[in-house]
Amino acid sequence: MQASLRTIDRALADALTALVARAADAILAIAPTALHTRLKADRSPVTAADEAADAVIAEGLARLLPGLAVVSEESVARAGPLGASFALVDPLDGTKEFVAGRDEYTVNLAIIADGCPIAGFIAAPALGVMFRGIVGHGAERLVRDAAAPVAIRCRQAPAGGLTATVSRSHLDAATSAFLDSLGVAARMTCGSALKFCRIAEGAADIYPRLSPTSEWDTAAGHAIVVAAGGAVTTPAGAPLRYGAWQQGFAVPGFIAWGDPTQQISARGD
Repeated sequence: MQASLRTIDRALADALTALVARAADAILAIAPTALHTRLKADRSPVTAADEAADAVIAEGLARLLPGLAVVSEESVARAGPLGASFALVDPLDGTKEFVAGRDEYTVNLAIIADGCPIAGFIAAPALGVMFRGIVGHGAERLVRDAAAPVAIRCRQAPAGGLTATVSRSHLDAATSAFLDSLGVAARMTCGSALKFCRIAEGAADIYPRLSPTSEWDTAAGHAIVVAAGGAVTTPAGAPLRYGAWQQGFAVPGFIAWGDPTQQISARGD
């Protein structure tokens, strides 16, 4: 069994970055005519691209971190009680965007220790860009074929008002009302975990989702935002914890803040 993993050194970060890049390449290698989209039991779509990326990540994690428990969207039904450390994987976040021919889908990988994300890796295959964050050591953006990664940082809340990232497919009434109450200056609509990345790189300031989602949708972005100087909490402002296998790895909602000094509760308390 893998010993409890509480830190990620540079060599392991680079290896996990390369692994997520290979999963991104596996998605790009799937011809649109070979997608064979089908619906899972929860009525969400899955394609051959999801499965190809999932296989790449599963093999790589078994090699790099033998014995570490892995919870993937495509294998969650087999998950059981977890140890102190585990990986959360969404091999293709934004399958609806992918099937629709948009370029906003991502590959998400997070490493969790004691319920908290300590590292996150998000690749956007069609955009040729990747984001990674190691909590306590900063966040970076990597562009395909670029010489070196570029450090990124959340920005201070601008005087002219906040820019919010919002979901293209899952914007619910409660979230929209919360944004209205904040008087946000602009809304940036996109799919997948890229919304977290826009906050981490200082292009946006807040990403709320007050409706339920899944841990593999949020954990990698959570780590990257925190590594970049931001914060991610429950809607009530409490720490967002991971590993709720008995609840099907559900997240009841969250708010990602680029500037933690701006945090308020979305629950009226």
